[in-house]
Amino acid sequence: MNVFGPAELVEDVQKDGLCIGCGACVNLCPYFLNHRGKTVQIFPCSLTQGRCYAACPKAEVDLDEISRHHLQRPYEGRPMGPYAEALAAKAGANMTAGAFQGGGAVSALLVHALKQGLIDAAVLTGKNEKGPVPSIASSPEEILACASSKFTAAPTLAALNRAVAEKRTNLGVVGTPCHMTAIAKWRTNPLAREDFEDTVSLTIGLFCNWGLDQKSLSAFLDERLDISRIKGMDIPPPPANALVVDLGDESIEIPLDEIRPFIPETCGLCPDMTAEWADLSVGMFEGRPGWNTLLVRSQKGKDLVAGAVAAGLLTTEPMPETNLGHLENAAKNKKRRAFMKMNERGLLNPSDDNTRAMLRVPQEVVDAIVED
Repeated sequence: MNVFGPAELVEDVQKDGLCIGCGACVNLCPYFLNHRGKTVQIFPCSLTQGRCYAACPKAEVDLDEISRHHLQRPYEGRPMGPYAEALAAKAGANMTAGAFQGGGAVSALLVHALKQGLIDAAVLTGKNEKGPVPSIASSPEEILACASSKFTAAPTLAALNRAVAEKRTNLGVVGTPCHMTAIAKWRTNPLAREDFEDTVSLTIGLFCNWGLDQKSLSAFLDERLDISRIKGMDIPPPPANALVVDLGDESIEIPLDEIRPFIPETCGLCPDMTAEWADLSVGMFEGRPGWNTLLVRSQKGKDLVAGAVAAGLLTTEPMPETNLGHLENAAKNKKRRAFMKMNERGLLNPSDDNTRAMLRVPQEVVDAIVED
């Protein structure tokens, strides 16, 4: 995997509009900061190789190398990535109620992992009156406080870097596909450091088609309502076509067409809808409110689900084939669109070996997906 320095990161990712503000480069050094969803470099750095570039999910990501490292197999380009089992899931009878988005499966899994010592803390996305904030949760109560979706790009991984700087280990991380890609890339030890330590014990990925620019969305909502009243937001599965803003005593629906301009262009270049590099991936259940879709990808994830079910913290059912087919088709279309857009911009597998890439994928895999 090619690794360059901060200058190349700014040139390739920030200036080219690829940065999603995931926080992977924040808290690694004093030079990168995130403010209201935007990552900026406040001082130049002359390093020829940097941890910032090595962790970025938008710079020189080699999916075949990641797959061979984590799965011991070549990257095949499956629409939803490899998974062992697809389930419908929700918080069980023994799970404390919370402000869950969907079925509360993520919160239930994390609480069980924490109680069993499978993780010592969880890196999550919390929120304040200004928007999403990276958080470290060390108790079930802190986990529940971070429940609910935020729908805006969040610098979650800044909290992971802060936890590592504090010498924390045995960490669970919940994040979107860009967060999971950054973690998977970093766990390959791209800088080949002898003192490298993998501090992440569990990854739970969240399905994501796109996130919204935090600053733009806040300004848009501020013109229409008192944003201090917002209790939560939701984008229900199809056929719904609106952002639902919960104000406590009432809900306001905003057509998605009105907020689509706030989707960063880089989201359309992301080929991963279901966070395929996670141990477990969780999303909404189409047509069944109060439940989640749960993809079990690793043995660690399978054991965690089984334990949470046995403890009464999680309830699962088989995923209907119809729902699974809809999800696979949506994931396939996202991957195809992303590869085509990256090809148009010369960001995927550049023919010139000296040209830096956003993404590297075996060309035969790209061809099969684009031509399918």
